[in-house]
Amino acid sequence: MPAPEGPMYSTQQINIPAELPDILKQFTKAAIRTQPKDLLVWYFRALANGEKPPVKERIELPEGKSGLTIGLLRILHRQLGDYKTVTLSNLSRRWDGLCLDATRLNDLITAGDFTREVDWTKFMALACDSIAKDLNDAMKIFCEVFTEDPAGGAASIPFPVFAEILHYLSKQDNRMSQEKLNSALEYLKIQSDKQDGMVTPRNLQSLQLQ
Repeated sequence: MPAPEGPMYSTQQINIPAELPDILKQFTKAAIRTQPKDLLVWYFRALANGEKPPVKERIELPEGKSGLTIGLLRILHRQLGDYKTVTLSNLSRRWDGLCLDATRLNDLITAGDFTREVDWTKFMALACDSIAKDLNDAMKIFCEVFTEDPAGGAASIPFPVFAEILHYLSKQDNRMSQEKLNSALEYLKIQSDKQDGMVTPRNLQSLQLQ
């Protein structure tokens, strides 16, 4: 049998960094929570770019073929939510980094009539709506994504933000009459005044928005 080419190493010569077990442990936990479609794209490309890998806060399996979930929307918002508008190229890069379906992104861009610059709040409103059962559910998801409350909290957001997005989504395909919208906003404003100007998903329980 011919001798193998290249240098031979003994186990004593192979240096394993002391921190490797912790790195593998962190990677495993993150992978279990996030359930990415492509481990290499999801984790190691982020590390190669000097970025924090996009990791969900808890385990959550996708319900549709696009793979989009509330947890992934929260990751996107953590990455890009500091900006009023984001470039389409930056959004696409972050979207790809989460191994999400490119067709779904194109559909959202078309629905919002966005071009090179994307209004972040409106884009996320459409994304929340795309995985919701109805308008009530869309607003609930939006609150859960945009809230600064800790996980499991009230998921409150400022009334002006809630009102802007409810108005925006209600006009998509004329889903809600102006009279019904005004009535809902009047009720929610009264509730927000009792809650330091904040609205929570619980305030929607007595409303049927659609």
